[in-house]
Amino acid sequence: MSALLDEVPVETRSRILAEVERVPEVIAIEQVRVRRAGAAYFADLTLALPRRFTFEHTGGVVGAATEAVHRVLPDADVVIRTVPRESRAESIFDRVRAVAARHNLVVHELSVQSHDGRLRVVQHVEVDENLCLNQAHGFVTALEAEILREVPEIDSVLTHIESEPATIELPEELIEDDRRIERCLRDAARQFPEISDVHEIQIARTGDHIDLSCHCTLPDDLTMQRVHGTITALEDRFKIACPEVQRVTIHPEPVTDNTR
Repeated sequence: MSALLDEVPVETRSRILAEVERVPEVIAIEQVRVRRAGAAYFADLTLALPRRFTFEHTGGVVGAATEAVHRVLPDADVVIRTVPRESRAESIFDRVRAVAARHNLVVHELSVQSHDGRLRVVQHVEVDENLCLNQAHGFVTALEAEILREVPEIDSVLTHIESEPATIELPEELIEDDRRIERCLRDAARQFPEISDVHEIQIARTGDHIDLSCHCTLPDDLTMQRVHGTITALEDRFKIACPEVQRVTIHPEPVTDNTR
């Protein structure tokens, strides 16, 4: 009867479950079907993975789970589906980001503040630059309401709404004012002993909007906390000298990266 029904021995199914359960970051195996057709085997599994995972990360876990099945049935045809689930290790930050990701949004400058025992989320969200204020505000208001439902320990959400660039910005020819801006950045960098140099400075102008980006060299063993603090302080000091620059992007690099 088992052969006629294409059944697989219980021990084989148990070994598959045991192997897949050992794959790191798999929360649970929600469904598993294993069958045989002649000499061929087919395995169909549904895995619960943390909802914060990117597609790329999920693909890596699926690959590892497929290898786990092949350790039991080397020639099996394996199909694995994934479902996003809240993991036990999720923090408030993870849960807020999960809500944003559901709407294809990335939040940044995310912080959770405590006032008199009540928690408030402060976040920056980029929306389509072609939306009018009423549309953008309505969208963000719905997002905030969803965060409050998903994360009940939060009492309020404050969102800074930014426009997400959707056009290609064409730089203008370098002018004397750009050279002045570059000198101001280098002068500001000299005030920080941790900074070896700033290089690859680029200034982009779109109408009256000025953006600056650069690479900043720092010691290899500097902690990321100090790196972030240093480049933030550099940006603040630079903007005092050049308040007309709306956006500053600083990419930190270790010293050894510039000596290869």
